[in-house]
Amino acid sequence: MSDAEITDELPQELNVSEYVGPYLFPNNSRRRIPAIIYLSAALVCTVVWVVAADSPLVNGGFLGAAIALAVFALYGFVCGKELKIDESDALVIAIGAVGFPVGHASAQMGWRGWLSRPTWRILLYSNEPQPDQRGLVFVDGITGEVIDQLVQANPEDWADLGNN
Repeated sequence: MSDAEITDELPQELNVSEYVGPYLFPNNSRRRIPAIIYLSAALVCTVVWVVAADSPLVNGGFLGAAIALAVFALYGFVCGKELKIDESDALVIAIGAVGFPVGHASAQMGWRGWLSRPTWRILLYSNEPQPDQRGLVFVDGITGEVIDQLVQANPEDWADLGNN
C-alpha cells in the first residue's frame, strides 16, 4: 500500500459541511409538559373514584394515586421555571466575575436545591499559551446572578506540552 492510498477522514459528527448551527440547550420549562400529563391523570383518577365509588373495581387506591400524581404535577410546575440565561450569556457573566482575560472556557448545566434551580457551571482559563489562572463560576440560569466563584493560580504544569 502506498502513501497515496492512505487517507485520513474526520468522524461524521465533525464534518463541517453538515453543520446545522449552535447547540441549543433544552429549556427547563419543558418539565411542565409531564406536569400537565400527571395533573390530567390525577383528575381522571379522582373522577373515577367519585363516580364509581360503589364499584368493586374502584377503591381508595384511586384517590391515593390521584394525590400522588397531583403532588408530582405540582413539583413539575414549580421546578419548570424558564431558563432565561443561555450558555453564551453565562459565559459573559462569568468572564466579568473572574477579572482576568479568558482563553478557554467550558459551560455545564446543573441544578441545585429541592426546586431544581438551573445553574450554569463555567470553568475558565486565562488567555496565556500556558494559562496562569483558572476560575470556576456558578451562574443562576434564571436571574444571571453569580452564585459563587473560585479564582486561583493554575496548579497544572503544562510546560511539557509546549515542546511538541
